Amino acid sequence: MTQEQTAIRTTYWSMAANAGLATIKGAAGFFGNSYALIADAIESTVDIFSSFLVLIGIRYANRPADKNHPYGHGRIEPLVTFLVTGFLVMSATVIAYESIHNIRTPHELPKVWTLFILAGIIVWKEISFRMVLKRAKEINSSSLKADAWHHRSDAITSVSAFIGISIALLLGKGYETADDWAALFAAGFILYNSYLIFRPALGEIMDEHYYDDLVSEIRTVALTVEGVRGTEKCFVRKAGMKYHIDLHATVNGEITVREGHNIAHHLKDTLRERLPQLGHVLIHVEPARE
Repeated sequence: MTQEQTAIRTTYWSMAANAGLATIKGAAGFFGNSYALIADAIESTVDIFSSFLVLIGIRYANRPADKNHPYGHGRIEPLVTFLVTGFLVMSATVIAYESIHNIRTPHELPKVWTLFILAGIIVWKEISFRMVLKRAKEINSSSLKADAWHHRSDAITSVSAFIGISIALLLGKGYETADDWAALFAAGFILYNSYLIFRPALGEIMDEHYYDDLVSEIRTVALTVEGVRGTEKCFVRKAGMKYHIDLHATVNGEITVREGHNIAHHLKDTLRERLPQLGHVLIHVEPARE
């Protein structure tokens, strides 16, 4: 299965799971007198739209390079991640506003059975987070990683709702707002996670260097190529699921231009064969110091 197929299947799965959970949470929150559950349902609904954006981004990012985009279309991924983060911030703002409103408005205690629903949701969302994050790391997708953190945010929101409802039920009348305080805490946590998702995507779009391990691998592979005596500068920038490389390789300064050119091509082919996550590879040949 290709990277694109893996990402698309994982995103479809996320959308279906969030649609089902949003329905369950919304119904349970309405009939169980729990705004924390309703807030949870709002987040899951927003997650459906953000996953749809991720799906569009993945399909576009995997288009082949063309005349206007010689490095491919991978930069759409961090842009989609920015939009996904915006959805998270929007949902957190709505949840916080409604939580504050409900704290100031008298209402009934949540129903006991809502705790059982929340327990199942927490387990399911944590499993979802781990599965999607694993796929995101396998295919180097920043937008899919953002989608994974949506699941973790959802799990934390459900944990806070569980705690809030438990406090309200244990302490009884006068503590009905514990459920709403839990939703307010969840909104704060969603905002914090939004920053954690946004920061790496910003670094990707700004070509920040986070790739020391990959550079080390590139240098190691390069030294296995016949004619390469060493490596100097090595620049890495990520676009979509691929890493574009600029590498300075040193060779015997007495060889012909044609021989140096052949070594560079052999080095490029070897790097792309041994490290399939690489995209565009540019080799600059320099004479080795005697």
